[in-house]
Amino acid sequence: MGSFALIATGAALAAVDAVVPGLVDEQVASRLMAKDATLWGHDAETEASVRLGWIDLFEGSRALLPEIAGLRADLRAEGVDRVVLCGMGGSSLAPEVITKEAGVDLVVLDATDPEQVRAALDEDLQRTMIVVSSKSGSTVETDSQRRLFERAFTDAGIDAASRIVVVTDPGSPLEEASRKAGYRRVFTANPEVGGRYSALTAFGLVPSGLAGADIETLLDDAEDSAEFLGDDAEDNVGLQLGAVLGGTTPLRDKIVFADAGSGLPGFADWAEQLIAESTGKLGTGLLPVVSSIDAPEVHAVAPDVLPVLLAPLDGDAADGVSDSGTPDATRVLVRGSLGSQLFVWEYAVAVAGRILGINPFDQPDVEAAKKAARGLLDDRPESAPPAFVDGVVEVRGDPDLLGSATTVGEALQALLGRLPDHGYLSVQAYLDRHGQSELEQVRAPLANVTGRPVTFGWGPRFLHSTGQYHKGGSPVGVFLQLTAASGEDVAIPDQPFGFGELIAAQAAGDAQVLAEHGRPVLRLHLTDRDAGVAQVRAAVDALVGAGENG
Repeated sequence: MGSFALIATGAALAAVDAVVPGLVDEQVASRLMAKDATLWGHDAETEASVRLGWIDLFEGSRALLPEIAGLRADLRAEGVDRVVLCGMGGSSLAPEVITKEAGVDLVVLDATDPEQVRAALDEDLQRTMIVVSSKSGSTVETDSQRRLFERAFTDAGIDAASRIVVVTDPGSPLEEASRKAGYRRVFTANPEVGGRYSALTAFGLVPSGLAGADIETLLDDAEDSAEFLGDDAEDNVGLQLGAVLGGTTPLRDKIVFADAGSGLPGFADWAEQLIAESTGKLGTGLLPVVSSIDAPEVHAVAPDVLPVLLAPLDGDAADGVSDSGTPDATRVLVRGSLGSQLFVWEYAVAVAGRILGINPFDQPDVEAAKKAARGLLDDRPESAPPAFVDGVVEVRGDPDLLGSATTVGEALQALLGRLPDHGYLSVQAYLDRHGQSELEQVRAPLANVTGRPVTFGWGPRFLHSTGQYHKGGSPVGVFLQLTAASGEDVAIPDQPFGFGELIAAQAAGDAQVLAEHGRPVLRLHLTDRDAGVAQVRAAVDALVGAGENG
């Protein structure tokens, strides 16, 4: 049975007390569940009117279950039991958390790094099928991955069409092309559900179900939760969570997630996209920060930080809420089954959008980085020479930013010197998130040395998530971009560029757009991956040591 519980303390509890009664008086709960598109104001009404299909998707989603189960059985009978998901953003983040929670294998290929792509391709093709997941089919990463696997299947003597399943919107170019190509199955999703709200549609269910997750229970739990979210009552936890997110005074706009044993690995990554893309616009919004239970941001809570602890479903809901030493410390603890969590958070972010005066269903700044990357792929300009080289790291940045820096450490110090009092640092690693996973270990030390929230994103994955906030949200971020050379590129069939060129253009394009928005960007290019990662980590450790000694 679905369940969701929330405990708020400090400023979070004050937000609940101050904001929820007004939401009840305005009948926000019943209006939202009735798909009232006027909730977010006149300017948002047109968009909202075609983006509320997630509210009542359960019947349509349940209709998919026998078809998914039948296809999975057919594939297993043919010896095909390895599922690779080619998708980005909302098309990949929900299936990743659903399958992790279920303990079943799903290869999520939301990358263009040649080494990560090659690793996904080099496994046993004889037992592999791919799910190509894209609302439009025009997503360059997903299209490139499809081309690669289709050619690989054919070269291996495998009927490629029999190994390709597609999830897309009805009437999309991808649907038409896929049916013409005779792919194994084409699933169409409700077009009135945006990507980040699509966890319980075909986009979340098809790859998860094919991998073996229990998607029927997932839907049951979500629907159970939906039943009480329409109540215009002060104990409506969806309204409470929305108030916590959007109603603190002054606004605690850095939402720091820490997993306290929830059993939902990857949930914070899914919530990160939902929150950042939904609210990060018009120069404001909420910045989600995926951290850990021992993170600096959780134990030394700044006035603009809201810690959210993800607790076990069957644990003591009070555990960890007031462990900061003061009974009125600001904390939010949530617990619930995965289906409940997915639906309640979608609901709460929509409510938070109303409180913040933001349309939670558009993403006006996402396209800018894509356009810049396409321009670089078309024009193929020569790479700008680095400002200097330190060891195996090429350093690039605006001269005003770098100043007299001649080492990686000095360049990092220069970047951190531009960090505002209420700002954040964004670390963006355009590398193999499996092969260079140790890079994530720089996040906590950087948070320690700066005393500010630090986000860590793998590129281009984060472009479909926090990328919207970086350009459209509060202009208080500074950006550290990490790229790396590849030993050998992976060609993209029928394209004039390979994956190495693609990821380089994506990184350069995003840096260009950030700079155009006045955001400080430090770019470190590792000419040797392993040595470069070690050098960057050593430079961060040295900053921490200098701070402790200072």
